[in-house]
Amino acid sequence: MHDAHPSLPEFDYIKPKTLAEASQFLAAHAGEARPLLGGTDIFVRMRDGVWKDKYIIDVKGLNGTNGISFDPVKGLTIGAAVTMNQVSAHPDVKKHYAVLADAVDKVASYQLRSRATIVGNICNASPAGDTIGACILLGGVLNVHGLDGARQEPLTTFFKGPGSTALKPGDVVTSLQLPLSPTGMVGKYFKLGRNKSSDLSIIGVTVLGFPDETAASGYRIKLAMASVAPVPLVVEKVEELLAARPVTDETIADAAKAAMEGCTPIDDVRASARYRKIMARNLSQKALTEIWNQLGR
Repeated sequence: MHDAHPSLPEFDYIKPKTLAEASQFLAAHAGEARPLLGGTDIFVRMRDGVWKDKYIIDVKGLNGTNGISFDPVKGLTIGAAVTMNQVSAHPDVKKHYAVLADAVDKVASYQLRSRATIVGNICNASPAGDTIGACILLGGVLNVHGLDGARQEPLTTFFKGPGSTALKPGDVVTSLQLPLSPTGMVGKYFKLGRNKSSDLSIIGVTVLGFPDETAASGYRIKLAMASVAPVPLVVEKVEELLAARPVTDETIADAAKAAMEGCTPIDDVRASARYRKIMARNLSQKALTEIWNQLGR
């Protein structure tokens, strides 16, 4: 008989004292060990038998993973173990990266966000990740500790497919870095789910815009989408259109059409591919219009 409430399988809990120790253990047990941050995905997937790891490596507290700090020159650094609620409540995030705070507040429930982490959301590489679009559009870079020491991974090239990333055996992400935001930037995350809260997105649209004298239109407006492609999707054509032409209702409609044409959704339990494509256009048009109005039409 199928067990409706399966329990967690047995595993060994490892608490390394250093990043080097964590990397060495993860590399030595590649395929059967996984780093632990918030645990909101790990334990669900292990309970459901999707992940069968024998070792869970607790990397919280190692080398600044628990801190969040803002530098007026370098920007924002979010430690890998910092929870989503800590991020969205942080005054510097609300002031300089409001689009990220907005995306975080639309993830699942408040209770889950008190455990879940932004870095965990990124490393799971779900095409439906709510916070990933904002992190990419904001120019996010991951600080990674691997067997060869420290390196950086830009989010623009980090995602390789559903659940697949540029991380190698032994890698531990220590923090996410976001550069300074452009002056006058506004942004928002728009999410279509089956209910008001706690559902995975049928489609998610992140838009941010700011004045830019180098663009013919005088503005730079960027758009990213969730749940419409194998990886989080940035539609470059949208930015190109809105930079090259005066931003009118017609230009916005053309940009929304480009967003629809740029995505390759699938049928799943939440929605059909056809519905997702149509909603990609409709939600993009709504999002672009709202951001354009905020930019001071």
